[in-house]
Amino acid sequence: MSTNRTTAQWQAVDSAHFLHPFTDFQALARKGSRIIERAEGIYLWDSEGHKILDAMSGLWCVNVGYGQRALIDAATRQLQELPFYNAFFQTATPPAIELAELLSEVTPPQFNHVFFTGSGSEGNDTIVRMVRRYWDILGQPERQVIISRQNAYHGSTMAGASLGGMSGMHAQGGLPIPGIEHIGQPYRVEHGRGMSHDEFGLVAARWLEDKILAIGAQKVAAFIGEPVQGAGGVIIPPATYWPEIQRICDKYGILLVSDEVICGFGRTGRWFGCETFGTRPDLMTFAKGVTSGYIPLGGVMVGDRVAKVLIEQGGEFEHGYTYSGHPVACAVALANIKLVRELGLVQRVHDDVGPYLARCYESLRDHPLVGTAETCGLMGALLLVKDKATLAPFDPSLSIGMVCRGHCFANGLIMRAVGNRMIIAPPLVITRAQIDEMMALIRRCLDLTLADAQREGWLA
Repeated sequence: MSTNRTTAQWQAVDSAHFLHPFTDFQALARKGSRIIERAEGIYLWDSEGHKILDAMSGLWCVNVGYGQRALIDAATRQLQELPFYNAFFQTATPPAIELAELLSEVTPPQFNHVFFTGSGSEGNDTIVRMVRRYWDILGQPERQVIISRQNAYHGSTMAGASLGGMSGMHAQGGLPIPGIEHIGQPYRVEHGRGMSHDEFGLVAARWLEDKILAIGAQKVAAFIGEPVQGAGGVIIPPATYWPEIQRICDKYGILLVSDEVICGFGRTGRWFGCETFGTRPDLMTFAKGVTSGYIPLGGVMVGDRVAKVLIEQGGEFEHGYTYSGHPVACAVALANIKLVRELGLVQRVHDDVGPYLARCYESLRDHPLVGTAETCGLMGALLLVKDKATLAPFDPSLSIGMVCRGHCFANGLIMRAVGNRMIIAPPLVITRAQIDEMMALIRRCLDLTLADAQREGWLA
């Protein structure tokens, strides 16, 4: 492997052979990829030597930051001892068993079993299979429908993308698959003008009950949702929303699934987002933060209500993956969770850096482009608006978020654009001083975006 290529050489080979996810291949070939070569803590360095503050934790996942020796050593030891064996044929490996045990300790008390996958997308495919299997065993095979939300993200496999509510994904590949329904998202700016947060939370939650009644409760298997919609733009629901969702699920006996791929392992200031928002899910998808992204791993925590049926009444569950419980991935996850505990990262997000980020974000409300500024733990979103008083949006064709993102990339900051929302989810190890550094970069990029908007007459 050559490691001394120039940026242009890397880009040429990349364009010739590597098809990137969620990418216009033709456009990327013209522009050329950014080549990231190394990382440490919360920073990246590209092939041109530029230092970049990673305010997105890679892709919502590098919770403990880059370069943690404990995780690297755990992978090395396991590779030397047992690099792979599968979990088929009534076989298990010590790292998978130990991780299952540890996960039962750090997750809410109803979770004592886990089904391992290689990613969050695979986890949500597993959810579809497991939920329908559960009702089939109980003699209610007509309970097939799983309800999700518009603008939700649950992965990009056929089932995961169907569960998600991204219209662009549904436009390709004949999605969603049958048996998936969607309700509106709890986004007050879009749906709840004129209502208080608490009022809107109840209204948005009751869209679930409306959908259940429209379908017929006897046909509904489950409701799935992210505690905070991440890829949808860090949509933080009102405090009344999730308790009402729980009440409705209990009323009709349907399963509640919490997709914790982004929110899990400390991101919201609790171990899991369902704890932050007060729900008792029956199933819980996880990935990303379980290994801090150092190696792929995902899974489904299976609550006692479901596990008891699968184990005691079941027969064979015809589902699984080659890499379910991969020993190296599990060894890294064990080291990662132990490090999260040792560093006290979950409590630190709850008590220290989370509240500090919230105060810093509040200060951005004075910027002419910022309509709303919200955080939850170490997640944050800014709504870019044409008019602060009315929250009037920019013309979508202007792609104001992408303009701002371009300034971020050019000024050493990774901040993601979702439409007109600018979002962050920095590593949980970020310090207050580094938050100050990040905020200065954000404000600078907002100022540059404002200058563009003024020069082009977009504010008129």
